[in-house]
Amino acid sequence: MNANQVTVLVRQASEGDSAAWEHLYAEYSRLLWGVARRFRLDEHQRADAVQATWLKLLENIDDIRDPACLPGWLATTVRRICSDKVRASQREKPVEVLGEWRVVHQRADDDDDTCPVRSLIRREHQAAVRLVLAELPEQQKQLLQLLHASPALSYQELSKLTGMPVGSIGPTRARILAKLRSALQAHGLVDGVCA
Repeated sequence: MNANQVTVLVRQASEGDSAAWEHLYAEYSRLLWGVARRFRLDEHQRADAVQATWLKLLENIDDIRDPACLPGWLATTVRRICSDKVRASQREKPVEVLGEWRVVHQRADDDDDTCPVRSLIRREHQAAVRLVLAELPEQQKQLLQLLHASPALSYQELSKLTGMPVGSIGPTRARILAKLRSALQAHGLVDGVCA
């Protein structure tokens, strides 16, 4: 299909012409399914992604500046939707390996880049947390990392790895978290981040 035909079909579809919609669907469904198959999604997730792409086109067809670029717009949209589905299906993201223990940073459902404001706020919060953590003494950083290791370590294992007596791990943890809470509040972050 040439650019002029696509332009005419997009204009007709935006005016509610069901035949134009059917023609666009017939022309570009294979493209959408081909892009969706490149992702590690099951058949139902791919079908949802393709359907969501058509819905986005329905919602945004009047905003398409260059109808000849519709194939690229469709491919980009389904790719983004599939990427979001892959990210949402991940349970945990390991970000640091300490010895043989994985330290878990965040859950995938906390990773919402679809809203620019939330994404910016999250990045600012992460930068503030990194800054505060960088100011901790090395032994305290190590203890926090080990306390959040997956799988969880016993206090006896923590004692062996840090050289701290078992009885001082809990109180030290409480002091570190209180210190972090105060520092994060000073950076304007809400209470509860260290709870």
